[in-house]
Amino acid sequence: MTRNQSHDIGEFMTNHSSLKCLVAMVLTLGWLLAIGVPSTVSAQGLMDIEEPPFSYSDTVEDNRVSRLIAKMQAKELRLDYSKPRGHLESLLQALDIPVSSQTLVFSKTSMQVQHISRSNPRAIYFNDDTYVGWVRGSSLVEVSTADSKLGAAFYTVDMKPWRAKMTRSDYDCLGCHATSMTGGLPGHMMRSISPFHDGGINAQFPSHVTSDSSPFAERWGGWYVTGNHGSMQHMGNAFLRGNTLDLRRSGNVTDLGDRFDTSGYLLPTSDIAALMVLGHQTSVHNVFVKADFTVRMLEYDRAQRLAKGQSTSETDDKELSMQIAQAARQVLQAILFCDEEPLESPIETAGEFVHEFEARGPIDSKGRSLRQFDLQTRLFRYPCSFLVYTDAFDALQPTLRTEILTRLRTILTAETVPNQYSHLNATTRTELHEILSETLTGY
Repeated sequence: MTRNQSHDIGEFMTNHSSLKCLVAMVLTLGWLLAIGVPSTVSAQGLMDIEEPPFSYSDTVEDNRVSRLIAKMQAKELRLDYSKPRGHLESLLQALDIPVSSQTLVFSKTSMQVQHISRSNPRAIYFNDDTYVGWVRGSSLVEVSTADSKLGAAFYTVDMKPWRAKMTRSDYDCLGCHATSMTGGLPGHMMRSISPFHDGGINAQFPSHVTSDSSPFAERWGGWYVTGNHGSMQHMGNAFLRGNTLDLRRSGNVTDLGDRFDTSGYLLPTSDIAALMVLGHQTSVHNVFVKADFTVRMLEYDRAQRLAKGQSTSETDDKELSMQIAQAARQVLQAILFCDEEPLESPIETAGEFVHEFEARGPIDSKGRSLRQFDLQTRLFRYPCSFLVYTDAFDALQPTLRTEILTRLRTILTAETVPNQYSHLNATTRTELHEILSETLTGY
């Protein structure tokens, strides 16, 4: 598989082989390459998602998209069709995805490569758990979502004037969405590449997976970016001239009208704040999946040994507790922004995304929310991820979620904290503790 054939959010591999043996090999390789995996799991060398306790293909999905499909099949809901975008607006409304979340990617990294170029970028829309990819001129929409049992689930929408047909896609997607870029398990990624003038990828140049810890200078290659970011430089809005990424017109862009015809898109922008949130949440969702799948596997193996009459020792129980604690620490590292790259200049955006995102709450009695942006020196004012309010967090294995919340309370109420949490001063910890006490069930 070449780099030109690998995909990011909402991208699927319908043109490639979907044989289970091939995907199993990819999954094994991805798991072996994943870092920070508890020792007893990584020592086994693989985590086959087609075997219990996961049984990916045979597991009935339960997520925002599957519930929409059920409503459509029961004729409780019908998506409206209108030109020129087909069912897009109706689909976004049904999935509770704001139009203001629109970001635009022009790299040829999707299955719809024939439609995508710098003059016809792919639009990505998202909320806390679901992503929709639409390309102007195509009748196919790509959808992916977080699922409590599957990690990530993938769908396509075939748009026809008389109906929208939504179909779950498994191995068409997992060949790329379960590799080392997603921790070896079903997940999402936001890639930054060095594109040619037509949006094609130069495979000789490095590719980056974007998160809130990514250096600003390595973000958004192959994406359009609108908004002001001062002196900071990113890879967006640029393409290769020879062997050099031409960054002369890439920074502080507020109008894309001189780069391509924006008519037909819901917005003429690719909001920088939305791009930053997108990178944060895709990476954190992947951390959730890896931690949850790790604990599920460990607890399943223990239950199987007990079912066979094999006793477990005190050492075994301690080892299991240590593994759960390690998985919890990885989640805490992600949700508390321990490795966040600080902003060297303020971020400014004229779009509605910031306002609409913050309004989603929840908000405590003092008007504070984990969704409130900072955009001066960091992404959010209160550095604890809003993803703690999602179904994906609630669905973590009970032992894992309890361990996370216990450790989180300890960190936020302690007089002193370990070095990895030193970015949380006493005032910030107190504020986070007060907000979570009012807004997070179980905290």
